[in-house]
Amino acid sequence: MAQEEPLTIQNSKFKIKDIFRRLIKQKVEKRSTRSWDVSIENTVREINKINKRRKSGGFYLNQAELMDILEQGYQVALKRAALEAFEGRYEAQELATIVDQQQTLAEALKLIQQ
Repeated sequence: MAQEEPLTIQNSKFKIKDIFRRLIKQKVEKRSTRSWDVSIENTVREINKINKRRKSGGFYLNQAELMDILEQGYQVALKRAALEAFEGRYEAQELATIVDQQQTLAEALKLIQQ
């Protein structure tokens, strides 16, 4: 029987997709709002709170594991951002040509590790 992921990892995956969705929207629409910035900041704070080990210190997910989750979540977030950016006029594949995936991955990792 496959071992289930701890709730902390599941929550982090969900929140990481949320960060990506907002970062992608910022990049493709070439604008940001205060609301988006605050939302990203709050989500990063929540990820760090979830990932922090309370008693023993340290983190549940190391940098390599975070990057793996980031890479897995990118395509899902791209599809969700396509629904929201420009009122959904573009497909995910079209947004993918506008957004540099590696740069966005690096930006998300940097935000989370601050």
